[in-house]
Amino acid sequence: MTLATKSIFIAALILSIIIPFGYYLIGEKNKKRYKKTIGVNVFFFFSSLVIASIMMLGGEVQAADAAAAASTATGLGYLAAALVTGLSCIGGGIAVASASSAALGALTEDSSVLGKSLIFVGLAEGVCLYGLIISFMILGKL
Repeated sequence: MTLATKSIFIAALILSIIIPFGYYLIGEKNKKRYKKTIGVNVFFFFSSLVIASIMMLGGEVQAADAAAAASTATGLGYLAAALVTGLSCIGGGIAVASASSAALGALTEDSSVLGKSLIFVGLAEGVCLYGLIISFMILGKL
């Protein structure tokens, strides 16, 4: 990756952050501005991602040599590690959302249940950590 490519990539990422933020601050003050801001942010983020991908892949063709050397087992191992991490984090996020909202509801009624509720939220976060550990074990075998 050349210096010009790196600088264009960094400029695209900075603009993908600055433009939606400016749109949010300068935009009209109503409830729809949040949806518009998120839409603008997603548009600029993915457009800068596409531009950066085109610039990074526009160089010399070395992918054919690398693809011939990689085996199917290695590719499936990487896929398994990604799925383990992703799915465990999605499940952990759902569990934390349920446990923390219930904990906050119980905490508003009785402040002595803080310790018990934090244990359940921590157990829900443990699901993500277990998935991450398993993905490191899978990557270690490759």
